[in-house]
Amino acid sequence: MERALIIIGSDSDRKIAEKAEEVLKEFGVEFKTEVASAHRNPEKVEKIVTGSSADVFIAIAGLSAALPGVVASKTTKPVIGVPVNVKLDGLDALLSIMQMPPGIPVATVGIDNAKNAALMAISILALNDKTLNSKLKEYREKMRK
Repeated sequence: MERALIIIGSDSDRKIAEKAEEVLKEFGVEFKTEVASAHRNPEKVEKIVTGSSADVFIAIAGLSAALPGVVASKTTKPVIGVPVNVKLDGLDALLSIMQMPPGIPVATVGIDNAKNAALMAISILALNDKTLNSKLKEYREKMRK
């Protein structure tokens, strides 16, 4: 069963998702990646989110970037939004993800920065996983050198 679920708004976002997948693999975190648009198939998004056993979601989207917010509206689990640079240098997506209404939070990372989204997901999972926490500490120590 996946501990993290990556949802991308379209196949064009797959290269961004692969950055998160690489990090999750490196840490041995089971994950699944799904494609579902908040605008084109919202019912599919809801079915994926409500049917998932994941503890954390990474939602990757560009343009109006509604996907992370829609995911957050369907779960109380943590959602990390990754804005994609499609137009306006990704600022449109960044602002859409950042400006969630009170009560429906979405953690937001930098534009195209799925690697940090995966690391944030790992940090969340590491709260209750000593092995993962140790791996994360080792990773950060390597980054300091």
